[in-house]
Amino acid sequence: MNRRGNTVRAGVLAVVALLAASCGSPGKPVDPAPVSNAAWPQPAHVGGPDATAGGASDTSCNPLASLSPTSTTVPDNSTMSDIRKRGKLIAGVDQTTYLFGFRNPTSGNLEGFDIDMVNAVAKAIFGSADGHVQFRAIPSSQREDVLKKHQVDIVVRTYSITCARKKDVEFSSVYYVAGQKILVPKESKAQKLADLSGKRVCATKKSTSLAKIATDPAKPVPISVDNWSDCLVMVQQGQVDAVSTDDTILAGMAAQDSTLEVRGEPLTQENYGIGVPKDHEDMVRYVNAVLDQIRGNGVWQDSYRRWVEARLGPASPPSPQYQQ
Repeated sequence: MNRRGNTVRAGVLAVVALLAASCGSPGKPVDPAPVSNAAWPQPAHVGGPDATAGGASDTSCNPLASLSPTSTTVPDNSTMSDIRKRGKLIAGVDQTTYLFGFRNPTSGNLEGFDIDMVNAVAKAIFGSADGHVQFRAIPSSQREDVLKKHQVDIVVRTYSITCARKKDVEFSSVYYVAGQKILVPKESKAQKLADLSGKRVCATKKSTSLAKIATDPAKPVPISVDNWSDCLVMVQQGQVDAVSTDDTILAGMAAQDSTLEVRGEPLTQENYGIGVPKDHEDMVRYVNAVLDQIRGNGVWQDSYRRWVEARLGPASPPSPQYQQ
């Protein structure tokens, strides 16, 4: 047989072998890979306890006593005149806490009670807040840092006044009083922090709330994150059993998720102040003058009614305390 014949014969044999294999036993089936539920991803920078967070245990001063106000007139050669020349008030704020500092998904604008406080200061300096505020969104752990580095003029971010913090920055008089509670799924049996022994409870880094969780006699397990929105996600996904912080912040979370509920009597009293760099004493006095003004002209009350009253009930602006 010639070479061409050999080639044809080999091809026929190959086809026959292939057909035979296809008609034979299918062989042992391969087991499929096991299927399991994928774990929810955690937010970035999840950490553990910090008993010194926020410095709430420091009682070396009267934290609520601020510098006495001057007036809302802007003097020459002052911190406020420098801000006016720049054309912008730079404010460190939150963009993740519904009701106090959050980004409206429809307009893209920052809104909330704290944002209204920033706008009141800007309006006093410029005559209008429109176009005169540069918001800088920061996590709670960076509040002191941005003030010490003069990266912002003020911080208005549910910022509790403590003696430890006053060693590094200045504060205005108190513009809001909150209290720490817990947020849990409605099916949870926990009614207070003491019911969460051995359970994972979320708060933000360097917050007074985290320190309270870390030192509570019931020994809940503190879980720290960068932003309160991270806590909300973790409790929704079952990665923590509860969130514990100021009732103002928890009310915003509950408003966003009807399966969650705020519970318990206040564990602490959190006095919010506007943070100012330590060497800008004139700015502290000016901000206090603005706060005195909006306590009396209805601006504070209008903002509270818009953002908070429906969730936490009626309230009046806190009375200021001054040291000089």
